[in-house]
Amino acid sequence: MDGTGSAAPERLVVERGRRSGQVIAISVDSTRLGPALGGCRVRAYPTWRDGVVDAVRLSAAMTEKAALAGLRHGGGKTVVALEPGFAGPRADLLADVGDLVEGFGGDYVTGPDVGTGPADMVGIGRRTRHVLCRPEAEGGSGDSSVPTALGVGAALDAVRAHLWPGRDLSALSFAVHGLGHVGALVARRLAAAGARLVVSDVDTSRRALAESLGAAWVSPEEALVADVDVLVPCAVGGVLTAGIVGDLRCAAVVGAANNQLDHDATADLLHARGVLWAPDPVVSGGGVIASVAREREGASAREAEERVRGIGARLGRILDAATASGTTPLHETRRVVRELLAAA
Repeated sequence: MDGTGSAAPERLVVERGRRSGQVIAISVDSTRLGPALGGCRVRAYPTWRDGVVDAVRLSAAMTEKAALAGLRHGGGKTVVALEPGFAGPRADLLADVGDLVEGFGGDYVTGPDVGTGPADMVGIGRRTRHVLCRPEAEGGSGDSSVPTALGVGAALDAVRAHLWPGRDLSALSFAVHGLGHVGALVARRLAAAGARLVVSDVDTSRRALAESLGAAWVSPEEALVADVDVLVPCAVGGVLTAGIVGDLRCAAVVGAANNQLDHDATADLLHARGVLWAPDPVVSGGGVIASVAREREGASAREAEERVRGIGARLGRILDAATASGTTPLHETRRVVRELLAAA
């Protein structure tokens, strides 16, 4: 498989929840740097086996993300593969997840992901203490989308300084692909800075946000190939394919979406086309950096924010090293992760 995680995770548990009857997979890719971190994804899959494959793939990506964020943690992931039409009690589903997380004895810590949020972490937290991002009123660090968006902003500033030194955001154009929690926050920041915006989302109700920001609304397919300086993927992964690289009209790709490349080889195609790709494990690390800082290391909200802003400097070093060696940013991130894991 692609990624720096091993072809097989350190531990993979797949069980059918005794309350909900849904298949739950937890993959712990690596604990070499410390307990594994990774969110709980709840969604329907063609088959439950597809959910297991996704858990393994995503846990390997989390190993990269945690290492590149400078955390003493490895990578893991929970995937609940919902059966079509499942309408059972949410509390039962969350309790089943909590029991499975607790079975790892602290070697795995979960949090929100696609299909879950801070309120769900309260339900999981009733069965295990190894959970992050509960609402602040419940003793957690709250919605991780805010620090994630802050990290994307820091990454955009780093790419701006790398490609267009001396130019302000107001002199650049951006296509934000996906206006969910993170994408909307990023779009608002860019609009406030005076940047020209093109935005899209599969949910057409988000068009109202586009109008309020003075942004051009296009389809998700059109956003990917918009004539802009920077493409900002903030929706699903796998959007950068070998087939679409030739149609890109941007100079850089910087976004929060996880696993943006369909294959590692696509990074080489982007490089050959002169499109700078900022590795998503670095760009999207703000949420996990902030939650670990506040909930596991006792940092204040201000301290956590400063750590998230460090994504800009970290990405800048990767881009500079890749440029100096004539290689891709993906190659450089993989080199950094290998060194960190080897040192551990």
